[in-house]
Amino acid sequence: MKKTITLLLTIVLLCTCFSCHAQSTQNFTTTPVQPLWDAGEDRDKIVVISDIHLGIDDSFSETAMNKKHLLSFLQQVAVTQDVRELVIAGDFLDEWYLPLDYPAYTDSSQFYKDVIANNLDIFVAFRDVMAAGVTLVYVPGNHDLLLDSGVLEEALPGIVEARDVRGLGVYITGDRQEIAIEHGHRYDAFSAPDTITNAELCGNDETMLPAGYFYARYAAGWVIQGRPHVERNLPVITEMPDSSDTDQMGAYAYYKILESIAAHITPLEALDQPVFDVHIAGFDDAYTFLDFYPARQPDGTISAPVLFRNLQRTWDERQEQNRVAVKFDFITSVMGALDWQYFFNQAKAQYLENPTSKVDVVVFGHTHVPVFETLADGKMYLNDGTWVDHNTNAPDAMRTFAVIKTGETNDADLCMFMEDGSVVSIAESVQRTDTK
Repeated sequence: MKKTITLLLTIVLLCTCFSCHAQSTQNFTTTPVQPLWDAGEDRDKIVVISDIHLGIDDSFSETAMNKKHLLSFLQQVAVTQDVRELVIAGDFLDEWYLPLDYPAYTDSSQFYKDVIANNLDIFVAFRDVMAAGVTLVYVPGNHDLLLDSGVLEEALPGIVEARDVRGLGVYITGDRQEIAIEHGHRYDAFSAPDTITNAELCGNDETMLPAGYFYARYAAGWVIQGRPHVERNLPVITEMPDSSDTDQMGAYAYYKILESIAAHITPLEALDQPVFDVHIAGFDDAYTFLDFYPARQPDGTISAPVLFRNLQRTWDERQEQNRVAVKFDFITSVMGALDWQYFFNQAKAQYLENPTSKVDVVVFGHTHVPVFETLADGKMYLNDGTWVDHNTNAPDAMRTFAVIKTGETNDADLCMFMEDGSVVSIAESVQRTDTK
């Protein structure tokens, strides 16, 4: 009897609260969500965003302040009637931007589920976009290359996942299949999946995390610590190899890139401290910064002593495994990895100037630098930029995205989503005509 009375009281309280809520909302009017632009009659627009970098903990994630703007953006996409597809071109969820002391874990799928749980409102908004009739597409990036399709499908039922090799994918779309969208890390020696270089060290071929994973963790640790300056005593290679020795010149190029990184990225941890405690993707050990820093070895060759030994020697095989259509040398990839122009050159080589390709428009992400390039024949390359809170690669560009109109011909724009919900074209400020 006592339980029955308690239950009745609970029901009365709930009904009273609901009644009060209903009454209070009768006089409350919400501002209707505005579309991104004045929509046309046809669903012929493909919107591309990438490098959202949603994290597991907003106390250190790269995208925390911009989450509310991303939510508004998605709500506006859902009511923009001429948007056919919304493509997430990689680095959607972030497994690389973590403090150096982040606890080691053994289950990447659970990690990504926890990232999703930390960003549930964003995922609800993505579901609403699909419910509005927009096709949602995901292409893998390097920061989420361990994200399994089942985890994403469970969170966003019906999402299209464009994958070809694990950790890679390209989405071909448009009325004439004339648009190619991928993240761009396929052509980056530091970021493309690598199951080869560390296979002997780890005793398996599951070690797909590339060298860039370790550099990203190192840099993230430094940023999260407040960018301290710590004096370092790193191995120095004073003598450049003979230019005819392509193998050692490749190793030296790798050394020069790491030397430049280590010169200004100096977290508090010691160089010989095993801060990279990795027990995922075939790795099961703790590593130091010196473990993958190239140095002159006792036999006179240049190589990292433990991790990514002779990285330059596996690049050709990696390109084959990662389905690179037009292959290129290791030194070109290493020296171009930090240069947006390099990725434009790859877009031309792989698609726009490749006689076997019918692609007229290429969209990459990865660099965080928005770019709009037009070739002499009218073909286009766009980089859609990023949504991170602080874009160090292009400080004036934030919350950027690409829009491509498909049909008998293509039109494109590069836009910035403003804090007030308006959309501003930035194409003219980053565009030039390439006449080569």
